[in-house]
Amino acid sequence: MFKGLAIPERKTTEFYSVVSDGVRTMAWGFLAIAAIFEVIFALSMKYADGFTRLGPTLVTVVAVIGGIGFLTLALKTLPVGVAYPIWTAVGTLGTVLFGIVLLGEAMTAVKIVSALAIVAGVAGLKLASA
Repeated sequence: MFKGLAIPERKTTEFYSVVSDGVRTMAWGFLAIAAIFEVIFALSMKYADGFTRLGPTLVTVVAVIGGIGFLTLALKTLPVGVAYPIWTAVGTLGTVLFGIVLLGEAMTAVKIVSALAIVAGVAGLKLASA
């Protein structure tokens, strides 16, 4: 049924170890850009007001395409089990931070502890893949 979709035998960790430092650095850069687009996406959705405002709606669409596009480029080199959680975590933390700073959302102890838990979880995933 899936004959045309053969998965290569090579493990992601093996591939990751053979790429050059420059390629790996570029992949992390792509991931950082993707995370920035993720934050822009989340914030612009708030301003799009249910997609009733054209400008913020267009920003939302461009940010989604940009975020997924750069994430896809990063995943050509980085392991998905590390890159995707980092992307979502940075997007989440950035959205929480800018929600507090730009939108006047409350900064509570629960938000701070939860944000620290996200950071700890992502750091653990990164350490486990090293």
